[in-house]
Amino acid sequence: MTAAPQRPGLSTTVEALRLREWLLGPGQATLVLDQFSADDFHLVVDDRADVNVNSKDGRFYLGWFPLGRPGTDGEGWKIAVTGTAKVRGYQMSFDTQTPADVVAAAVTRVLETSQRL
Repeated sequence: MTAAPQRPGLSTTVEALRLREWLLGPGQATLVLDQFSADDFHLVVDDRADVNVNSKDGRFYLGWFPLGRPGTDGEGWKIAVTGTAKVRGYQMSFDTQTPADVVAAAVTRVLETSQRL
């Protein structure tokens, strides 16, 4: 029994090549910021209109920099969780043009994984 040789090149369908519409632009920062309550977080707006959110235990930080974080190349959002003596923390950054919906999804997941001690 012999197998038919495959033709060289790319094989695809017209449907696979159709363009998609992607969410673009910064959107509404309130989608992110409305997730924080005064009971658990401190919110400070500075003289540049940057917003800084800290958990009351000091281990979570979110910064929103609408005009870009000073000293960076267009960083618009910064999320950081401080580690412990045994486990390192982590941080993530998003560009000023990252849709707030995307940042909100990341923040939602970070907050969902936190636990009160």
